[in-house]
Order: sequence, then structure tokens, then C-alpha cells
Amino acid sequence: MITEGCHVTRFSDRIRRVRPALAGFAAAVVLTAGCTLPAFAPRAESQGPAAPPGTAPTWRACPEVPNELVGRGAAGMRYECARILVPRNWGNGAATGATAGPGTGETFEIALIRIRSDKQHDRIGSLVVNPGGPGASGVDTAVYLSFGPAFGGLPTTVTDRFDIVGFDPRGVDRSSPVKCIPDADLDASFGYDPDPQSQASFDGFVTLNRRIGTGCGDKYGDQLPLYGTEQAARDMDAVRAAVGDDKLTYLGYSYGTLLGAVYAQLYPKRVRALVLDGAVDPQQKLIAGSESQAKGFERAFDNFAKWCAANAGRCPIAPDARAAVTAAIDKARVSPVRAQDGREATAGWVFYAVISSLYTEAGWQELARAIDSLQGGDPRGVFDLADAYAGRGDNGHYSNLFDANLAVNCADETEKPSREQIRQLQSQWRQKYPLFGPALAVGMLGCVEWPGARDPYPTGKAASAPPIVVVGTTGDPATPYEQTAALASMLGVGRVLTWEGEGHTAYPQTACVTDAVDAYLISLTVPREGLRCPAR
Repeated sequence: MITEGCHVTRFSDRIRRVRPALAGFAAAVVLTAGCTLPAFAPRAESQGPAAPPGTAPTWRACPEVPNELVGRGAAGMRYECARILVPRNWGNGAATGATAGPGTGETFEIALIRIRSDKQHDRIGSLVVNPGGPGASGVDTAVYLSFGPAFGGLPTTVTDRFDIVGFDPRGVDRSSPVKCIPDADLDASFGYDPDPQSQASFDGFVTLNRRIGTGCGDKYGDQLPLYGTEQAARDMDAVRAAVGDDKLTYLGYSYGTLLGAVYAQLYPKRVRALVLDGAVDPQQKLIAGSESQAKGFERAFDNFAKWCAANAGRCPIAPDARAAVTAAIDKARVSPVRAQDGREATAGWVFYAVISSLYTEAGWQELARAIDSLQGGDPRGVFDLADAYAGRGDNGHYSNLFDANLAVNCADETEKPSREQIRQLQSQWRQKYPLFGPALAVGMLGCVEWPGARDPYPTGKAASAPPIVVVGTTGDPATPYEQTAALASMLGVGRVLTWEGEGHTAYPQTACVTDAVDAYLISLTVPREGLRCPAR
């Protein structure tokens, strides 16, 4: 499974790596690249009554949210939580086949957090944030971003002028969460051979995905298409109204760029400023999107391998990192290293450790050490990386990140390749993208075996919207740089800002990117045409 969004690793790194970097394969349950933020904060039922549609929410102090996520709140920041109710089906021809149409009174709860600096002055409004996934928590992300630039969070120039507002989209974490995949099936998915070459192995993966789809279909039935992106974008307008803003100011990462783009098409005159960082091309279908990610991850891995060869003192698998990683995956297929608790580092877990490490350049050295330790019989580094990516706790339980990821991606997707076509692509992409192509191909089985009806989002111009800043990173594995211009062009009002760096998403990592985005958010100054920011 690969998600598009925010990638945060162990607890010791959470404050240091506050920046969201969630990303993923826009397609599948087996590949999810994203930021799986820990789901420790209080759930909706502990946050008081939800405000009915169209009414102002009741905000209450909630310092326990940052306390349980990080151990403390950020200095000088106040945290308030609320819940609103939104229609399950906003109508307008959406969610064909779903019974919860407008007027039925059926609703979803949306959890919000509002974070305000004690030093706030000349308040502009609220900055609504989304980390992507789909399936990652915007509530958690807002907390991380509140810790300021010293920890990778938002600049004080922004937090001094805006409330930071995070929300969990419908189906995610605290917001009427989708939960239908057993932990054992998630273990099986992540641990499965990323390139099942024999027909029996391929058929086994088909069976696993069919079992997952059947279980979710049995639980949610014709409600499944209600978790699509267009419905969530309409929820976002309810969030805008709930925080009292006439127009939306928004920062969306990875899949969050798709959510923002759909919002801009639906409500162009309600846009104040949108920053879309780590662009998803909305016009790509399942096959094209999966191949794009295969290409992006291969390119990112090549960059890692070049770094490794040039930094042998920091990379214990130098000089040929690709050969070392390929050998580790091959060996894990036949003789996986067993941890002290009996858990086996199969080829799938090694593969996801690699995926996990490519979201940030800081993860490269960690991957090299993990593969080196695995060669020495110690799988702990591999499991640390893979579990952080998968959202798997020490107790073996998962958050609902991947349940929501599958529900949203499959509700959005109209293309449905046959198993035979996927099998052919697996072979073709193995030649073109040796490490990542086969996994991206078979990952499409998640939506192929999904039972719900589809509810595709619009893919057109954001007519009459103001300029929208679309940020792309040249070394981005999960939302490859080529998608940046495609999204900007589709919207018709997009202005591309390029970071010549590594990893998934760019803001606020360098002064050049930060200054350009801050000026846009605060003063609505659009970055100059063709602005490219250096890696350092």
C-alpha cells in the first residue's frame, strides 16, 4: 500500500520531522506511501456534541491532544477541538447507488482542531491543513506543524497571522472512521512478496485482496462510494464555514493537493489562497498513476544509490546499494530473518522499509544501516522503517490509515484493469522499473477487487479562482515532479514553484520555498513565473 501524504517515523523523530510528507501510490492497498501519524489523540466521542450542518461548532480546550501525541503542547500555543456534522451524501449527482442521499438526515462527524498562537496579531483567518494519504490525520498534522521552524513546523510569520486548523477527513481516524481490514490481513499484505512471479503466488495475492474487499463491502455496503474525494472536498467547505472564514486559505500535501484542486473546481469564488505541495495529477487514471509512481520511486532510489556510492563512510552498503537491497529482498523470499518475537522480515517488509526511507533524504542513511543490520541477522531496523510507514504499533495493531486509503482511492477510481492486464504490466514494469514496477502493478488489485460503486471527482478548470501555488520537488518519489505542471495546467490558474531537492514535499524546508509560500499565504504575492529553488 502506498499513500500520498505525510511520513513520520519513530517517536524520537516526531518533533524533529514535523513536516508532513504523506504520499503514495494513488492506487492500492498493498502500496501506501504516506505519513502515518500515531492515532493516540482523543476520539470524537470524547469531544462533546457535534454541531449540526450549518451551525457554529462549540470549541473546547484540548491540551490532551498534543500531550498524547508528543508529550506536550508547543510553547505559546492554545489548542481547541470541535466536531461538526456533514451530510453523508452532498448530492449533486455524486455517489451513485448510495442510499444516504440529501434529506435523509444521515451524517458523518468531522473532527477539527484549532491552534492559535499567544503572539497572534493582525489575524488574517484560518490556515486549513491536510497531510494527504488519503487516510492521514489532519488533526495530528496541525499539532506537529504548531511546533515551529526549530522542529520543522510552520514559520512564526504564518502562525502569528493565522489559526492553524486541522481536520480528519470523513472516514479517517476521529471522523466516522472506516475500519474493515483485520490486522492479520494488513500483516499479510505488507509482508507479501512485492513481485509474486509464480501464478500460484499471484493468485494468492488476488485472493487476499478479494477477502479484504469482501470484508469491507459486507460491513459498509452501498455506503462505500461516500468516502470519495468530491464528498470530502464539500466537507472542507463546511470546515471553512465552521471556522468563520468567508474564503478558504489552505495548505495541502500530496493527496491533499487533489482535495484542494477539487475544492477549487467546486467553489472557485470561495478560494483565498491554496498551496498544493507534492502535486497529484487528477487526470491520471489508475494504470498511468501507478506507472508514474514506479518511475518516481526508481528515480529516487537511484539518487539514494548515487549518494551511497559517494558517501561510503555513512553508507555501510556502499558501493552498490541497489545490488545490496535487491539481494536482501531476494534472500528474504527464501530465508527471512526472524526477530526475537518470531516475526519474520519477509520480502514485503524489506520492500516497505525501502519505500519508507525514500520519503525524506534523512531516511537514506537509516535504510543503509537497516539493510546492513539485516545482512548481519538483525531485522529491527527494517521493521522500524516499515512499521512507521504502515502505522503498525508495537502491539501489532494498525490505525485505520489503510482502510481509509483504500476506501477513498477506490471510490475515486473508474479504471478497472483485468487481472490478466495487471499480470502483463507486472512483467513489463519489472523490466522498466526493477525494484518498484512489479509492486505498483500488482498493487492495483486492491481496487480491482473492491466492491463499492465509484464516485469520480471533477477534472477541469478552477474557473474564476485566484492564482493557486503548486509546489513540486524534482526528486519526489511518491508524487513525481512531472505531475506539478500537469495539475497547474488543469486548474488553469496554477503557478508552479519548484524545489530541486529530494524527498516528498517541499514546504517549509528551505528559505527559498518558505519565503515564496509565506509571501503568498500572507500577502497573496504569487511566486514569479518559473521560480526554482536550489536543494540547499
